Amino acid sequence: MELGAKLRDMRQRIDLTQEELADRCELTKGYISQLENDLTSPSIATLCDLLNALGSNLSDFFHEETEEKIVFKEAEFIEKQSDGMIWNWVIPNAQKNMMEPVLVELEAGASTQPDFPHEGEEFGFVLEGRISVVRAGVRHAAKKGESFYFTADKEHYIVNIGKGKAKFLWISTPPNF
Repeated sequence: MELGAKLRDMRQRIDLTQEELADRCELTKGYISQLENDLTSPSIATLCDLLNALGSNLSDFFHEETEEKIVFKEAEFIEKQSDGMIWNWVIPNAQKNMMEPVLVELEAGASTQPDFPHEGEEFGFVLEGRISVVRAGVRHAAKKGESFYFTADKEHYIVNIGKGKAKFLWISTPPNF
């Protein structure tokens, strides 16, 4: 971490000169300049005084935000194939998030494994073909351009009821796939 550059940015953000900051902390303008150019390091007490004058504190000053990854490329997807089914986890490590989206492809007649009752909700959007969402033994047909949504408190699974491939985005919250 470049302590000096961060202090300079904070000072400039609140429109203080080096001299004004020095006066507030009973330091010299030269010392502030040396700090900002990383030619010297402050004691903890001095750093606390500086941060207080800049409207901050040690905790906030040293807290480094990690940049959140927003866009994921197809090469990052995790694919699993089995029994006429292709699962693509389109957000890597989504199980640590609040929801888990999966792109599912089912061959004609294929179905997902029954998912036992659990906490949460399920949402899906049919991209291609015709499916049947089976929840508690009751079938609900959905075709391309339609969506489904239900609480996951009853056994559920999905069957391809069309003659060709079915493809749908399936989102579970909390992550369950």
